[in-house]
Amino acid sequence: MKQFILVSLAALIPFAVTPSLATEALTKIQGEDTMKEKVKQLLKSIETGNQKPVSYINPQKYIQHNLNVKDGLAGFGEVLSQLPKGSAKVNTVRTFRDGNYVFTHTEYNFFGPKIGFDIFRFEDGLIVEHWDNLQQTENKTASGRTQIDGPTIPTDLDKTLENKALVKNFIDDILLNGKVDKITTYISKKKYHQHNPNVSDGLDALGKALAKMAKAGTPMTYQKSHIILGEGNFVLSVAEGKFLGKHVSFYDLFRIENGKIVEHWDTIEEITSKDKQQNQNGKFGFQK
Repeated sequence: MKQFILVSLAALIPFAVTPSLATEALTKIQGEDTMKEKVKQLLKSIETGNQKPVSYINPQKYIQHNLNVKDGLAGFGEVLSQLPKGSAKVNTVRTFRDGNYVFTHTEYNFFGPKIGFDIFRFEDGLIVEHWDNLQQTENKTASGRTQIDGPTIPTDLDKTLENKALVKNFIDDILLNGKVDKITTYISKKKYHQHNPNVSDGLDALGKALAKMAKAGTPMTYQKSHIILGEGNFVLSVAEGKFLGKHVSFYDLFRIENGKIVEHWDTIEEITSKDKQQNQNGKFGFQK
């Protein structure tokens, strides 16, 4: 599986960021959720080249979990030099917040079209840590849906904890422990919209796809769940395991209605081998 480099936070850093610049930039951000707005502006700066959003990152502490990028702000300058000028496009479709984490679902075009999830952790109003997961965009999908279309605005905000618990139990029971007889406890039998390019809509199609992979000797195996993040009826799961015989990270985004999963988006990315990793922070390393 091809390795992808996220220059996500990119258009970055030809100048030093001072605390006064950071404070000035932060006070000018408007919107209902300042942390979300900072992240959206930062991601868009990859495309526009706007340098101001880099001041939303703590210049003294920036932990990078994209294993193809060196740690800290300096790593971005090196990656950015590889990007042809004016070639990047960024369309952030979904932005959610869970405590001091903001997570996004974005359509990218740099070094080719990709779909990506990004996670940012904040401390004292500044970004201090970043994770991502990228997959090449597919033009043709089994369901006829794209890898990123569908509802975007979270609802049922009072049910965030309940929905996170539902997804956690789904990951534990079905994906980690193979209790497939319980799948209808979690996924709706009436409506299940699928955005994985290789799987059609509906619960039956999911079962057939998994059975086909198992028969071919290339099962998709979840081995460890690392974090569950959510806002309202949208919940993101980050896990690792095996896919097509490779060590991968699974990012799965679920939408929930009336206590059931009714929609699913995902990206699967091969984890860079240790001898090629550009930082020592690991792919995961989430704070519980």
